[in-house]
Amino acid sequence: MSNFKIFDIAGSGMSAQSVRLNTVASNLANADSVSGDPNSVYKARHPIFQAVMGSVAGLGHDQSTAQVSVTGISESQAAPETRYDPGNPLADAQGNVYAPNVNVVEEMADMISASRSYQNDVEVLNTSRDMMLATLKLGQS
Repeated sequence: MSNFKIFDIAGSGMSAQSVRLNTVASNLANADSVSGDPNSVYKARHPIFQAVMGSVAGLGHDQSTAQVSVTGISESQAAPETRYDPGNPLADAQGNVYAPNVNVVEEMADMISASRSYQNDVEVLNTSRDMMLATLKLGQS
């Protein structure tokens, strides 16, 4: 097994967390948007992660070749929030506007978690690189 697979594993984790950060940013950017139609209002989005296990020479799964992939982005099926705002130009006949089902507190916690996971993957890459460079320097006089 190659020692360079750690770069693939950490890189796939960074890529997945980047998608997660982008969906959180999209959710936060649309948290205050409203619509006059409950079917057209923004719906919170969340990435779906999957661990992809590689097999070595047909012997089954080897965790050293595991990676993270984003299999899709799911939209929340929760009902939008109904607000009575007859002065809003988007209000329907009853004076209601519909706000997205985005919980800003949960999104901020998700953003912090994704950011820290990304930082951990960067640390794994840096530590692995430093260890490989130190190993190469062992043979030098």
